[in-house]
Amino acid sequence: MSSKIYIHEYIDIIGANRANYFRHMTTDWGRHSAERHQKCFGVWGTLGSTGQWPQVVNLWEYDDWDSLAASFAHETGTDTMQDKALETWWLTAQSYRSGGFDRVLIAAPCSPHIEQLCAEGTVVGAKVFLHEIVSIKPGFAQDYLQLVSEHWLGQAQELGLQLVGAFRTAMCNDSEVVLIWAMQEWSDWARVSKGQGSQPFRTWRAKTKDIALDWVGHLMCSAPASPLKTGVQP
Repeated sequence: MSSKIYIHEYIDIIGANRANYFRHMTTDWGRHSAERHQKCFGVWGTLGSTGQWPQVVNLWEYDDWDSLAASFAHETGTDTMQDKALETWWLTAQSYRSGGFDRVLIAAPCSPHIEQLCAEGTVVGAKVFLHEIVSIKPGFAQDYLQLVSEHWLGQAQELGLQLVGAFRTAMCNDSEVVLIWAMQEWSDWARVSKGQGSQPFRTWRAKTKDIALDWVGHLMCSAPASPLKTGVQP
């Protein structure tokens, strides 16, 4: 059973600074990861035609709740709630982004961790990623993830959707699920999209209709130094 905990970030980019932010959050951030008890799981740019733009999605992996608590303690250990060692880094970052929205995620048992994904290599270098947020009947997020594992994961793989992450959102009423899928080529996305109104999608939607209230997806591409692009930590 996975015990990993994650921070998921939507970042609002200023103007044409997405490439600068990509670099700043991967190669420029890498040396700070150990003291934050974290690994970079993924850094992606949202495809503007499918969602908000310009936008970056960051996903950070922690071993467990204790690791996340240690990271928070490190971050908030001053009166400014900001690590003094990162003052220059933050000043640079603020010229690239205007704000964002974070959530804490709990991995489902079927959700692979980043070392596993990099070692297996099957999703490393994938051209496109599908990011889904599913609104769930309060109290049933874990049930939905179990259904994903037992009834959808195998069929999704046959369609060309490779599971990158399956999570439920913490600090809420067990009412939100985040799913991330990789597709090797854009042609895989086209094929999946063509089949949305037919089987096996219709059977899957019917099976989850009593607890899945709504869902919205957008497409993403990996940053150049993201581990899901290179197979290694930045």
